[in-house]
Amino acid sequence: MDVTMTQVFISEVIGTAILLLLGAGVVANVILPGTKGFNGGWIVITFGWGLAVFAGVYAAYRSGAHLNPAVTFGLLANGAEEYAPGVPVDAMSTLVYLAGEMVGAFLGAVLAFVAYKKHFDEDADPATKLAVFSTGPAIRSYSWNFLTEVLGTFVLVFIILMFGNTPSELGPLAVAMLVVGIGLSLGGPTGYAINPARDLGPRIAHALLPIKGKGSSDWGYAWVPVLGPIVGGVLAGLLAAGLA
Repeated sequence: MDVTMTQVFISEVIGTAILLLLGAGVVANVILPGTKGFNGGWIVITFGWGLAVFAGVYAAYRSGAHLNPAVTFGLLANGAEEYAPGVPVDAMSTLVYLAGEMVGAFLGAVLAFVAYKKHFDEDADPATKLAVFSTGPAIRSYSWNFLTEVLGTFVLVFIILMFGNTPSELGPLAVAMLVVGIGLSLGGPTGYAINPARDLGPRIAHALLPIKGKGSSDWGYAWVPVLGPIVGGVLAGLLAAGLA
């Protein structure tokens, strides 16, 4: 059944919102003081993000569940003819996907804030509160942080494109485990945004929301988790096309 542009937008908004609600939610549960999951550790966060992707992909199945501008740009670079049944790869459809992803990411972050509002009201370092919403480097070095995001996103998009050439039909579960693997292996330096919308939408939410005791939204770093994943996604799409 062909998908309309309205359905694409709504699908991407809902799927990306669920991705961010659960993804930012697991971070909040692990790092905000007083939660049931406080100090749960990095493995809890990586598996939480993987399951967030699992849920988001199912929620956005109508649109092909991009949930990530890097995936959209990767498909564009790969030479795909359709993003979803009846949805041609062109400038208009690309903009609809990107808009849905950004709006969904913003809304999901707002919902995560609502879920943990009383914990945001407690005393915590401003950087900890920002970390619920967006990524930040363990060691700040913009060029190396950028490269890490390129590599992590390249793995994500390239393997997703390769899934299409296999008969396994694992679908969302395979993507979820891939995200867990990237987080465990490559997430240490930057917190593995590997998704421009996942970082930028929540960072905007952090800037706008009335979060008690919040500090800077760290806009000086914000370009890294936006441009790095886009470059990684495009490179993955080009390589996958070359191997086809």
